[in-house]
Amino acid sequence: MWFDESVFYQIYPLGYCGAERENDFGETRHRFGAVEENIPYIKQQGFNAVLFNPLFESERHGYDTVDFFKVDRRLGDNAEFKALVEKFHAAGIRVVLDGVFNHVGRRFFAFEEVRERRENSDKCNWFHLNFGGNTAYNDGFWYEGWEGHMELVKLNLQCDAVLDYLRRAVEFWIDEFGIDGLRLDVCYLLPEWFMEWLRRIVRSKKSDFFLLGEVIHGQNFAKNISPDRLDSITNYECYKGLTSALNSDNLFEIEHSLERLFGPQPWCLYTGKHLFNFADNHDVVRAYTALQDKRKIFAMYAILFAMPGIPCIYYGSECGAEGDKSDNDYKLRPRADSLDRNKMPDLTAFIRKLSEIKKSEHALNYGSYDKCVLNNKFMCFKRESGEDRIYCAFNISDGDVTVRVEEAEGTDLLTGEVRNLNDIYLPPFTSKLFKKNK
Repeated sequence: MWFDESVFYQIYPLGYCGAERENDFGETRHRFGAVEENIPYIKQQGFNAVLFNPLFESERHGYDTVDFFKVDRRLGDNAEFKALVEKFHAAGIRVVLDGVFNHVGRRFFAFEEVRERRENSDKCNWFHLNFGGNTAYNDGFWYEGWEGHMELVKLNLQCDAVLDYLRRAVEFWIDEFGIDGLRLDVCYLLPEWFMEWLRRIVRSKKSDFFLLGEVIHGQNFAKNISPDRLDSITNYECYKGLTSALNSDNLFEIEHSLERLFGPQPWCLYTGKHLFNFADNHDVVRAYTALQDKRKIFAMYAILFAMPGIPCIYYGSECGAEGDKSDNDYKLRPRADSLDRNKMPDLTAFIRKLSEIKKSEHALNYGSYDKCVLNNKFMCFKRESGEDRIYCAFNISDGDVTVRVEEAEGTDLLTGEVRNLNDIYLPPFTSKLFKKNK
């Protein structure tokens, strides 16, 4: 499918466009131009799919949805977003949205009706309520919030009226905007039957519609990557393992995760499946900030693009943007025009090259994973599909390393260098992707 051969660019639109932190529900602003003007840059960087975090009407950060049928007025209106999607499609870039189906904001129309009419509302079954309790908001009744966050009211997905509302919303997004996929927020809380229900809806509209589940712990989730449920899930294990391995000079850590998830043994969890890989996103510390030795940033992205799965770059990180989780995560979600695209031109060019290689090499998109050489500070693994074989070698030390894999000739896809694969020379902090010559 198209998503298996894609490189994603993630945009948090409320931050990217410089929206106010609080929605005053006043006049519509017109800020989608901040995204539109960067479409040529996104395409030039080699990204052929974009993932937008929430952009429907909400109270604050987008995950507290108020109206599933209306674009957040801090960004623009529906017509403007429809035009934006058309421009992305004209540039050959697919568009995936964030679907928040587990919870809504307190100003969601059905919850406001419950607050007003209490037991007399026909929307009571939309939520998990107890009119004998109370909350810190002093509503005079208790309700279930997302993991204790009472500003996020949990929906009752067993309610037919809720399902009908969500079905109409998803069909509207596809019919009106022409979107190509959905990221399912907190997918680990969604019932398996809901994934199957949603798959039937989107498949009736687009046979190649992409369904991505946000999953923090993927231990028991492999069964949900199937034709009737999801196409992929977020790979938090390798995100954590990659950063930790580079900071501790212990590549055994990330290789353990790669082997456990994608290796050839029958007990490996996701062999042959394509997880959604990232070095950072809107919820975690920026990759460049997280790295203690900044010289390893090139190895981080080389490993990210070489491992099995679908790579995604969070906007600005291709330029070495920094940000931590202070100030309610707002430092992770800056305005696009505040980013310095000239900060690290070598990194930007490196990621652009990796994007082109990933999209064009069948072995990187569909190949198997096999460990070849492993040391604390250098490693090599093989990606193989049919007659295509690529050796991915990485050195995170400040010394020279030679990696030996097989007596054959190969070409480094990054530099064009041709050499015998039994003698792969890696200077300090260098990565090589050698494709075996036929």
